[in-house]
Amino acid sequence: MEPPEAGTSRYRKGRGGHRQMEADRVAGCKKNASRLAAHIVFVDESGFLLIPTVRKTWSPVGHTPILRHCYRHDRISAISGIAVSPRRFHCTLYCQLYEDNIQGEEAAMFLRHLLRQIPGHLIVLLDNGNIHRGEPIEELLLRTRRLHLVSFPSYAPELNPDEGVWNHLKNRLANGRPDSQAELMDVLSDEICRLASCPKLLRSCIEQSELPSFLL
Repeated sequence: MEPPEAGTSRYRKGRGGHRQMEADRVAGCKKNASRLAAHIVFVDESGFLLIPTVRKTWSPVGHTPILRHCYRHDRISAISGIAVSPRRFHCTLYCQLYEDNIQGEEAAMFLRHLLRQIPGHLIVLLDNGNIHRGEPIEELLLRTRRLHLVSFPSYAPELNPDEGVWNHLKNRLANGRPDSQAELMDVLSDEICRLASCPKLLRSCIEQSELPSFLL
């Protein structure tokens, strides 16, 4: 991917009916990253509710587990990215948490955070939702030539390795019953730190995705 001329958009959008071709195009970012010595970052957003996620668990025979909780719709919104280094494919997790819904400004703040933490070019793969195509993102793209955004094909979450981050965290928090946003924030932060400290788990998020042969 050649850095575009100033003022042009750096999006490549998926097209319906060409799913495999688009998946191969996304996987081809590895060649571009190698040529630019760029990190590739897989980005996605998710939400965590105070209402517990229920999973199967163990209990004595005849004693069905009961989760008692306050029926509140408070939530924590999260945005994260798995960054893959260009040479050794080392995986690093970046994450930010919010008490409100994530909009375009928060997405742009996260991208600015990545630019501060990671040197050189960044190729960021993310879905083509509205928050990734608004004015805050466009303004950021105009101010830096290090950032390159590539859209996953529409309705293809299975291609995004960052989905594995959310699946892992929601499994870890399953059957929990935090009483407040602050408690949920603390528990979620601890689990994110544990995941971030385990590169093998982050690598498995990429390997279990349907992104073709990315780490080969």
